Amino acid sequence: MFFCPYLNHFFYRFLHFLWKQPDQSNKPTTVNMSGLDGVEHKTLKVNGINMHVAELPGSGSGGDPTILFIHGFPELWYTWRHQMTALSSLGYRTIAPDLRGYGDTDAPEKLEEYTYFNIVGDLVALIDAVTGGDGQVFVVGHDWGAMIAWQLCMYRPEKVKALVNMSVLFSPRNPDRVPIPTLRRFFGDDYYICRFQKPGEVEEEFQKLGTEKVLKEFLTYKTPGPLYLPKGKLFKSSENDVSALPSWLTQEDLDYYVTKYENKGFTGPINYYRNLDRNWELTAPWTGAKIRVPVKFIVGDQDLTYNSPGAKEYINGGGFKKDVPLLDETVVLKGVGHFLHEESPEEINQHIHSFFQKFL
Repeated sequence: MFFCPYLNHFFYRFLHFLWKQPDQSNKPTTVNMSGLDGVEHKTLKVNGINMHVAELPGSGSGGDPTILFIHGFPELWYTWRHQMTALSSLGYRTIAPDLRGYGDTDAPEKLEEYTYFNIVGDLVALIDAVTGGDGQVFVVGHDWGAMIAWQLCMYRPEKVKALVNMSVLFSPRNPDRVPIPTLRRFFGDDYYICRFQKPGEVEEEFQKLGTEKVLKEFLTYKTPGPLYLPKGKLFKSSENDVSALPSWLTQEDLDYYVTKYENKGFTGPINYYRNLDRNWELTAPWTGAKIRVPVKFIVGDQDLTYNSPGAKEYINGGGFKKDVPLLDETVVLKGVGHFLHEESPEEINQHIHSFFQKFL
């Protein structure tokens, strides 16, 4: 979630491939879910894990441009259902995996197997699989998916034709600030990312609360301020358990998430947060690196990330453009929160299509 899977650039300033075709026994299946007629669900072997991938073809001509959608926390491929349906109808081949540790994709047991390198490695292998090994794809990312998309573009820009990223700004590595100690000093031990650090602890609390309540709290959070999860008092001040779901999230949608998280659990997704310091160590060679891929960035004005200290200054003061030289536009949607692609799908779909059309 806002779920800032990152230590934002403004926090720092403020503080001072092979893929093999699946076996014939592993045939694609078609499902009908919330109007998603024709979605193919495949299990592909990528980077040493089995990855679940949902796909909707475009025209079916074989030459359709491919869009790779990268989801965030606590989401799944399903978060892109509106984008897949709309953009496939416009002739794009749309592909949305469950990331490592999520949904129907493998969840390695070792905590250290959830670094940027592991996850980007999975996606590079997936891109090679869907392009024949030497092609490019369009990329759309949100939340953790946005952070992974920034890393993908930094390590392997030749794989990405253009990027639409949402919610999470690019976060240049600060060699003087280790992420978790910095967050603890600034926000305290109850800040959600800090609470996520001890393996097993928050998972046990989530289990006591129940998967549906936990997911509902995260998915409906719309407070433009830091999220705190005091031990033994998770979501105590929230009224989401008695309030209706927002119009953009149906009970059917929530049930799908609940089913998958009850089967897989939260440990894999939370391990992304537990690798923030390790990622900081591993990415030392990219200190000062810039994003050299064409980018459109979209954020809601009610999103926590947009209202974090220094975010607006970073966007409007030229810092963002300096770090992302090919930034085409930053779009701020009025009255929209963190899950903007679900809250305002038609507007997001139009932004994605109009931007990618420039590169066809």
